Order: sequence, then C-alpha cells, then structure tokens
Amino acid sequence: MSYIAQQDMPALPGKEWRYEMRRECQEIIPGLLLGPFQVSKDLDTLLALGVTHILCIRDPKEAFLVKARFKDRFQYMVLDVMDNDDQNLISLFSEPKQFIYDAINGGGTVLVHCNGGISLSPTFVILFIMQHNSMSYTEALHYVQNKRYCISPNTGFMAQLKEYEPIYRAQKAILAMPQRPDRMISNRRKRDEDEDDELEWNSRRPHGPMDQHEEEDQAMDIAT
Repeated sequence: MSYIAQQDMPALPGKEWRYEMRRECQEIIPGLLLGPFQVSKDLDTLLALGVTHILCIRDPKEAFLVKARFKDRFQYMVLDVMDNDDQNLISLFSEPKQFIYDAINGGGTVLVHCNGGISLSPTFVILFIMQHNSMSYTEALHYVQNKRYCISPNTGFMAQLKEYEPIYRAQKAILAMPQRPDRMISNRRKRDEDEDDELEWNSRRPHGPMDQHEEEDQAMDIAT
C-alpha cells in the first residue's frame, strides 16, 4: 500500500466561522474535503472543486435519501454505518482509509460526507488525519475542527478516537521493526531445503539422450 506524502500541519490562523458554512465542504488537507450530503448533490460545485471520488457514509435509515447521485461522473464508496454511540468504527476504517489514499495518490480529490457532516464522516476523517500525520487524537480532532468548526463526534465516537491512537502507533512500530534474526535464519533454512529438494529431484530423474552424451564425455575425460 502506497502512502501520500505527509502534510505539514502548521498552527492555523483564526478564521471567522459563519453558520451557513456548515452547508459547504472544507478542505482538510490537499485532496481531502469534508462536508454534508448537500454538497454531494451539487454537480456544478463538485466539478468546480475538482472532486473525483466520493466517500458516502450514511446511517442505513437514511439510505433512501443519502446515496450516490452521479455514478457516471465520480468514483464512489458507500458505507452504511449506524450513527450511534455503540457503533464500532475502528473495525470499518481500513477500506475507507484505503479509498482516501488511492484517491489522493492518484492525483484526485475525495469528498467525505455523511448526512450533516457533523459526527459520522468527521470521525472517519479524524481517524485518517491521526494516522496519516502521526497525531494524537486530540491534535487530529482540533486540526479538523479548525477546518470545519461545526463538527461534533458523538460520545462513543470520541472514545474510539482515543482508543485508536495506541492501535495505529503499535501498527507503525511493527512495520518499522527490522526483520528478526530468527526469522532470517528460518528463511535461509527454507532456501537450503528447497535447494536440497531440487538436487534430489535431479538425481532421480530418468536420463535422456543429452544425459547419455554427458556421461560419454565424462568417460572420455577420465580416459584421457
């Protein structure tokens, strides 16, 4: 899996937030937009923003309303997720995370939205920013909130953001570890066994015409 270059996260200047901005989407990092379902219905806005991918995260009860509108124009991923405190998001995060990476790595722009862009989709974006930039959950939360001030993950989602921090840090630590010597020895032993099997197979195979000529040549060498 390839990864986009890590973005620098400087301190953000103060910006006046207007209530009507909750109906718009905001750029979180280059190539990643976060907003409400309302934005995903406006084709002209999507084209003007250069959107190529749309990650639609919806409560199953909203499926009749929150859905892919322009399947012939954009690449979609639709994720049905219960918007309540008991819903486990961490177990669902792998595929949408890869969808976001693939969009940005391919030079595209991905819009991540739920119905209101307040709780469900912001939590997935915070998870992404946390892991992508090796941030704590509070740093990632504050960063995304500075971009889209109206976000407010529910209590259960906030708890999962906190839980995910040691999980992703452990995953990164494992990936950064050099290969263990015992595993290297095991791999070397496996190669030696493969070579022994090949030699044994060669010694047992029937001699063809070429093998007979080789034996005659060897006999002539011995005679001389």
